[in-house]
Amino acid sequence: MDLTAESAQLVKTLLDASPTEKLEMENIHWAACKDFTVEVGEKQIGAYIQTWELPSCWLYSVDFLRSTEEEHRTFHHYQARFSTPTPRKPICVTASVYFVVDVSKVKPQTLPVEVRFIVESNRLVHTPGRTRFKEKWLTDVIESKISLRRVVDL
Repeated sequence: MDLTAESAQLVKTLLDASPTEKLEMENIHWAACKDFTVEVGEKQIGAYIQTWELPSCWLYSVDFLRSTEEEHRTFHHYQARFSTPTPRKPICVTASVYFVVDVSKVKPQTLPVEVRFIVESNRLVHTPGRTRFKEKWLTDVIESKISLRRVVDL
């Protein structure tokens, strides 16, 4: 079987999988544009993060950063900071996930806001409900910072 045939077979297998076999992407019901406030955004981002399958050792905080007004929309920017503090090291390196909530001024106000996020030091833009968050993304950021700190401290 050549690579193309193998790829086609893999796609067919995934498409034929039963709903219980398919990986569902976790999401929440985001607020309607008319109901959105900075506080609602902060709470909903926290609720969305709770859908991620992260071990309980990960602690996080969500902070509102700023709003950016444009003609047809308002962008609300948030930062979620993650760390794994321990009694021996209560202050440790953090990894951030940056969220942007897009509130349309022209679409029907009953439609939900649009949300996107990126992981610190990455360029790939993720969409809730279309991306399965990976703990490895956070650990990669933290390991990179630790490695850099070791080099700088030499």
